[in-house]
Amino acid sequence: MDDIAVIEDPAAAEAALDPVRSRILAELTEASSASMLAARVGLPRQKVNYHLRALERHGLVELVAERRRGNAVERLLRATAASFVISPAALAAVQPDPGRAPDRVSARWLLAVAARLVRDVGALISGADRARRPVATFALDGTVRFASAADRAAFAAELSDAVTALVAKYHDAAAEGGRDHRLVVAVHPAAPEPIKEP
Repeated sequence: MDDIAVIEDPAAAEAALDPVRSRILAELTEASSASMLAARVGLPRQKVNYHLRALERHGLVELVAERRRGNAVERLLRATAASFVISPAALAAVQPDPGRAPDRVSARWLLAVAARLVRDVGALISGADRARRPVATFALDGTVRFASAADRAAFAAELSDAVTALVAKYHDAAAEGGRDHRLVVAVHPAAPEPIKEP
């Protein structure tokens, strides 16, 4: 089971977004049968089986084992990942495009850049999985508390200067065999952590 998987197919996204199927996916971090799930989600086994088949058809759950129970064979399934992200590629015709709203201090532009990041990294992960190779990435995540809007603006200017200097130092447009890497740096107000349901 992967820690995280990116859903790129619109039909798979639709299947994962169904509230019942989403609940079943959440229950499948450990291998379970339709009977075991039925008791946990409060649905008849036949309905759970119907939803499991749909999730399996879209690669969101996988068969782990089969075991004989009397005259029947019980199938044990689990989610293919502990969590899922839906790529904007699943909404290809309406996915965000940073080029349509190039206001670099706009929250909507930042969201479009983040959506492109999810789409691109999702595609890289899919390709790397097929090739059975890792994807070389790097990310920083942290929090900074500004005393004022002026401090935030000064920080953004210094950060921009530092990143521009680093790019100028290491970028080599003529490097034979080199590979372009996308760089995304974002600063935004921290959103409150969502309250987890018991």
